[in-house]
Amino acid sequence: MIDLNSDLGEGYGAWKMGDDAAMLGIVSSANVACGFHAGDPLTILATLRGAAQNGVVVGAHVSYPDRVGFGRRPMDVTPEELTADVIYQIGALQGLAAAAGTRVRYVKPHGALYNTIAQDARQAGAVIRAILAVDPSLILMGLAGAPVLEQARAAGLATVAEAFADRAYRPDGQLLSRREPGAVLHDPNLVAARMVRLAQEGVVEAVDGSTLRLAAGSICVHGDSPDAVAMARAIRVALTRQGVTIASFAGGA
Repeated sequence: MIDLNSDLGEGYGAWKMGDDAAMLGIVSSANVACGFHAGDPLTILATLRGAAQNGVVVGAHVSYPDRVGFGRRPMDVTPEELTADVIYQIGALQGLAAAAGTRVRYVKPHGALYNTIAQDARQAGAVIRAILAVDPSLILMGLAGAPVLEQARAAGLATVAEAFADRAYRPDGQLLSRREPGAVLHDPNLVAARMVRLAQEGVVEAVDGSTLRLAAGSICVHGDSPDAVAMARAIRVALTRQGVTIASFAGGA
C-alpha cells in the first residue's frame, strides 16, 4: 500500500492553477494550499468540498508568506514568526475544512519551507511546535530520509516520508534544484515506471545514475505541472496493475 498525493487549491481569483477536479478523482491525499503561497478562500473551499466528495484525505500545505514567488523562495524568518504563521494557516484550513464536511489530517510544508526544514533544525523546530500547539494528532509529511522526520518523531509527532514522482533526485537524497536542467520530470510513462520501482524495490535513480534507497509512504505529483493529471493517472494505473493498493497513510477521509 502507498499513498498518492498532490498539491491542490492553488488557484487565486481569476488565475487558475491545475485541474483539482481531475486530480481529486485520482489521488488519495490532497495537500491543500492555505493562502500564503497560493489559494483564495473560495478556491480552497471548493477544493475541500471536492476532496470530501471523493473521499480524499486533506492536509494543510503551509508555506512562507510568498504569493509572488509561489512559496519557492527561501525566507530567513524568526522561529517565533514561523510558528505563528504555520498555526495561522492550519487554523484557517481547519475552519474551511469543517465547512466543507471534512477535516485536516496532516501537514505538509510547501516549496522552500519544505526544503529548508528538511535539513534546518531551527526552522523545523518552529514548524513542529506549531503543529503540536494546534493538534498533536496531525501527521507531518516530509522528505524521505530527511532529519526533520526524526526530529518530529522525537517531539511526539507521527510522520510520513514522501517521495516525488515528478522531481529529479541528487545522489544525497535531496531534490535537484528547479534551477537545474532536468529537475522537473514530465513523461507519464517514465515517472510511472520510477514509482513502480520505488514501491516494489524501495529505490529511485538519482541524476548521476546511482541508485538511491528511499523508504516512502507517500508519492507526490505536483499539481501545478501541465502534465500533472496524466502523470498521476499513469502512476495509479501502473501501481494498481502491480498489485499495489493506493490509500492514504492517514486512513479514510
